[in-house]
Amino acid sequence: MIKEYKGLVNIVGPLILVENVKDVKYEELVEIELADKSRRSGKVLEVMYDKALVQVFEGTSGIDIDKTKTRFLGRGIQIPLSQDMLGKVYSGLGKPKTKNDEILPEEFLDINGSPINPFARDYPNEFIQTGISTIDGLNTLVRGQKLPLFSGSGLPHNRMAAQIARQATVLGKNEQFAVVFGAMGITFEEAQFFIDDFKKTGALTRSVLFLNLADDPAIERIATPRVALTTAEYLAFKKDMHVLVILTDLTNYCEALREVSAARKEIPGRRGYPGYLYTDLSMIYERAGRIKGKKGSITMIPILTMPEDDKTHPIPDLTGYITEGQIILSRSLHRKKISPPVDVLPSLSRLKDKGIGKGKTREDHADLFNQLYAAYARGKEAQELAVILGESALTDIDKLYFRFAEDFEREYVTQGEYENRTIEETLNLGWKLLSIFPREELKRVRDENIEKYYKKAD
Repeated sequence: MIKEYKGLVNIVGPLILVENVKDVKYEELVEIELADKSRRSGKVLEVMYDKALVQVFEGTSGIDIDKTKTRFLGRGIQIPLSQDMLGKVYSGLGKPKTKNDEILPEEFLDINGSPINPFARDYPNEFIQTGISTIDGLNTLVRGQKLPLFSGSGLPHNRMAAQIARQATVLGKNEQFAVVFGAMGITFEEAQFFIDDFKKTGALTRSVLFLNLADDPAIERIATPRVALTTAEYLAFKKDMHVLVILTDLTNYCEALREVSAARKEIPGRRGYPGYLYTDLSMIYERAGRIKGKKGSITMIPILTMPEDDKTHPIPDLTGYITEGQIILSRSLHRKKISPPVDVLPSLSRLKDKGIGKGKTREDHADLFNQLYAAYARGKEAQELAVILGESALTDIDKLYFRFAEDFEREYVTQGEYENRTIEETLNLGWKLLSIFPREELKRVRDENIEKYYKKAD
């Protein structure tokens, strides 16, 4: 039942306070009618006795306390859903960007959803090929996994996100694969890049884009990841599709959360973020995964820019606790013109062992990435030693590792933006790079894999 009230008690930032309300629920959708008959939307953040605190999505500028009418709609924020959404572009709140993006909805679902029950979860164990060697070969993405991308301001994380969205596929299966792309607080130029790139490469036909721009209300950003995930849940668990959800930039989402928290005069936690930041992020991340008895799945790659490239900042720090690993982009590699500038050594996929091996990628995969990691780590140590003592002070074997580290960054890490490497190409490239070492240096590879794949360089 719709209830209407005239007049407000107070306006603070993006919040309005309405009094003398009855039977109003938390998270209920609100319609606000201004004096000029224009309308805005919001949701109930808090209810106390006969007062309701409402968050206004479009902001509170121009609202007259006495002449504003508030209607409580008796339901949460819902999004119209249909499989026809694939190939279309929407605002951060799920509103069509153009006439062509409108659909005939099959269903309306509340955007808040709920995290997957741990008992109902199925274990992720199927390899997803992204076409990027540093992910496929060393930090393998598995279907149903949450693998965040930790980046910094000015690094090419958005281009890498677009490349993953274009190229991602489940190998060996003729199953429907979709991408749900949610962007928060991006510039118009970035939004246009995603739209143009997806259209040009044909990736748009299997994608749904939700774009919240930097000049859109910050409050809208809080709804954007939930809108994207509700769409992903519909496609995965009702239409049996495998869905890759890419969310960028979670830092902008957390800034919007901090803005609302400050307006509510809540006691701040670390660096001014609300104390419930961990809970809020987990309610987003834990909506990804696989469910027993369901064919579809949701795999998530959240992207966040670390303020001042600080891994201990609350956003990446808390994200690391909830998700299953992280891909870290390096500013020093970016300065060396290595793209994508993935810092291999601190990057990690905690589920990679479950998605590789015979029948999934290749039987030598595990041995190979262990050897590549070890060789690259020793090569970086040799490079640091050369800076202090000079290259002439290195032993012959250390010089080989020094050279390997350079070759590894130039040939394995560096990859064209539209270069889609198969897992076979990635693994063969790893063996080619290891071929500069004598056989006795390959201490992490089993003899049968050495016999089959190792070829000594001339």
